[in-house]
Amino acid sequence: MTDSPTPKVLRLLVVDDHEVVRQGLVALLDRRDGFQVVAEAGTVREAIEQATRFEPDIVIMDVRLPDGSGIEACREIRSELPATRIVMLTSFPDEEAVLSAIVAGASGYLLKQIRARDLVAALESVGRGESLLDPAVTEKVLERVRRIATGTYTDELAQLTAQEQKILLLVAEGKTNKEIASDVFLSDKTVKNYVSSILSKLNLERRAQAAAFVAKHRLDRGGG
Repeated sequence: MTDSPTPKVLRLLVVDDHEVVRQGLVALLDRRDGFQVVAEAGTVREAIEQATRFEPDIVIMDVRLPDGSGIEACREIRSELPATRIVMLTSFPDEEAVLSAIVAGASGYLLKQIRARDLVAALESVGRGESLLDPAVTEKVLERVRRIATGTYTDELAQLTAQEQKILLLVAEGKTNKEIASDVFLSDKTVKNYVSSILSKLNLERRAQAAAFVAKHRLDRGGG
């Protein structure tokens, strides 16, 4: 009689800036068969450091972190560790954040309202190589993708990512890179790179032109 193969234990990194939430996730998952929490983090910097150090199978990543976006952390970690899968766990069913997370390489996007057993099942699915979205955001995202695919999403800003659109509006308000960085939880340097990319995509030469562009865009949308 041959022994059955031992099921693979999924090594987890839990990232959330709220200690109570983080510890709750650790307590929930670490005692389950098939999971081992190897590290935890509360910031983007810590998440990247811990992921690089422990090379977990799955990172459970909050979207909003004090020193930046979990989506940025996702992109960075996936770039360094392509075998590591990342599940975004957030309180907000934001379709733009979902799309940004998918583009950044996330394997899943779940809401914190999820039941414990459903979270466990979702992580097991991701561990098997599957991808998933919370039902609360799936339909919104599919509708957005359908509009783009059928050409009915003709917004002049469609060439910009969700994050770039957000930063463009802040630039148009006359905010400095430092002020924008504080608003969107990114570093000054990252915001500077975003602004350069935005101006290039829209064929604008100066930040001051952004306000006129946004005003024209809203006018075209009927005073939007």
